[in-house]
Amino acid sequence: MSKNKSVQVSSFLSNEVIERKIYLVRGKKVMLDRDLAELYAVETGNLNKAVARNLERFPEEFMFQLNPQEFKNLIFQFGRSSWGGTRKPPRVFSDYGILMLSSVLNSQRAIQVNLQIMRTFIRLREMLITHKDLQKKIQVMEKRYDKKFMVVFNAIKVLLDKANGDTGKRRFDL
Repeated sequence: MSKNKSVQVSSFLSNEVIERKIYLVRGKKVMLDRDLAELYAVETGNLNKAVARNLERFPEEFMFQLNPQEFKNLIFQFGRSSWGGTRKPPRVFSDYGILMLSSVLNSQRAIQVNLQIMRTFIRLREMLITHKDLQKKIQVMEKRYDKKFMVVFNAIKVLLDKANGDTGKRRFDL
């Protein structure tokens, strides 16, 4: 594969594009089958057929189907018109399931997209670890200092939540 194709995929597929497609469901960061299909430039049905032919590669911690309540919340979050015509709950894939997709979808684009998605998941993990360390330090400082500094600590927490992308808009975990 030429280096140019690799650059084309990663340039249109920024971390921000991928991050907007990551949801928190059942306490796991996952991506929807339709979003992955869009990134891979395949039909959602074809992606799901490839998965169905290889179900043994996708245990529950790699991929699962949303239950009716989760699906209902998802439709509510997107609005019916933007969700499209599907009436069947989508499959969602954890980072490990997305890695497994690269062995099922055997195209150069799938390889490049998977690499970019994995880089994004790694970056999110690193950010989370960094923020957890900061939060622990703040908690220790809160215990040491009196209530005069509570306003400062609360402002820092709000900033950390925003930096974490924790706006609450992209979550529908139950």
